[in-house]
Amino acid sequence: MSLADPSKTLDQTPMHWRQILVVVICIALNALDGFDVLAISFAAPGIAREWSIDPAVLGVVLSMELIGMAAGSVLLGNVADRIGRRPTILLCLAVMAVGMLASALATSVTMLSATRLFTGLGIGGMLSATSAMVAEYSNARRRGLNVSLNIAGYSTGAIFGGLVASYLLESSGEWRSVFVFGGIATLVMLPLAAVFVPESVQSLAARRPAGALARINRTLGKLGHEHLSHLPELGAGDVGQSILTLFSKRFAAVTVLLTIAYFAQIMLFYFVMKWVPKIVADMGFADADAGRVLVAANVGNLAAAVLIGLASQRFTVRPLVIAAMVAGSAAIAVFGTGLETIATISISVAVAAFFINAGVVGLYPILAQTFPANLRGSGIGFVIGVGRGGSAVGPVIAGGLFASGAGLLTVALVMGAGGLVAATMLVLLPRALRAAPPTAPG
Repeated sequence: MSLADPSKTLDQTPMHWRQILVVVICIALNALDGFDVLAISFAAPGIAREWSIDPAVLGVVLSMELIGMAAGSVLLGNVADRIGRRPTILLCLAVMAVGMLASALATSVTMLSATRLFTGLGIGGMLSATSAMVAEYSNARRRGLNVSLNIAGYSTGAIFGGLVASYLLESSGEWRSVFVFGGIATLVMLPLAAVFVPESVQSLAARRPAGALARINRTLGKLGHEHLSHLPELGAGDVGQSILTLFSKRFAAVTVLLTIAYFAQIMLFYFVMKWVPKIVADMGFADADAGRVLVAANVGNLAAAVLIGLASQRFTVRPLVIAAMVAGSAAIAVFGTGLETIATISISVAVAAFFINAGVVGLYPILAQTFPANLRGSGIGFVIGVGRGGSAVGPVIAGGLFASGAGLLTVALVMGAGGLVAATMLVLLPRALRAAPPTAPG
């Protein structure tokens, strides 16, 4: 192995416990993301009653942090390439904590929408930065698994946070308590990340800030590797850090296909995550029961993320993801037929969520492998940022359909079409990769 290339050193050697710790902390940070995103879903029935807002307006409120997430993914994903993964992660944590606590103080729809938009900026940037960090601290053998487990942190946070949220709603009857809990949990993680998450050596080698060699050697030493005598040479295939690079001949077709795929699949995912509690509550069940159905959905999400991660070590991921996307579209149609008991509703939603989230999570290893280190934050950030337009559009479309009198089955079929569109984009992906210049990754 070449000691002049830290990325090859980390790729080809077993993971040190400090690398594993970085991955674990990033997973925990995405668990916060999962709870912070879905806090509004757990709180939605209480918000709708207190402020007497109709489904169309509620759909807009449910989408506000998703709009912020889209902006945060694009803008802060590029920031992570320019100033580093670590400072971006710490900035995002601070934004999330302030946004969650401010949401608990909201006194109107307008104020709540603004605080959720602000919170979303931090959540979006966090996912981009941690996805890049996990990919760069993993060796080649574990990268696909670790990237998938990082995304699984989202579902883990939603499950355990959802259980806490259901308890808080039952014991206090106050939807604001959900945001207070999320804000405090986020604040707790800030010093842990500051102490135990060092900057990525690949990011340092690509950006070359002052003192980069010394910082890289300090990290390599802690990981049990020899020091570098000099920074690695930048090869002819290396690219710049501008978002515009994503639309160069080398990356344009792949960027467009992956962005459309993520947009369509995440639209379906967030229809389930944002509307299920309100749909179940409208069926006549208690808010706490509606929250537990969402917890069941996230059990399905978590199982999908873990299985996709394990499968990525043995099989080609793309065909599995395509199959999951198609199955998710069919499963959400079953939920739309209208089930009568909490048990059958929970099972139906969990199965649908399993396939839908397998489609979402399976895209992340593809993204991490497609973009090089000095464009990875921008590439992942752009795809999930612009793609998250689907997460913002999905709840709004569903709210508009419900407000117009459409039944649950109609709404489920319309939203489920997103999975079919996403699968089509991945079917076309190999052709785009073959058509790219020889230096294109993949």
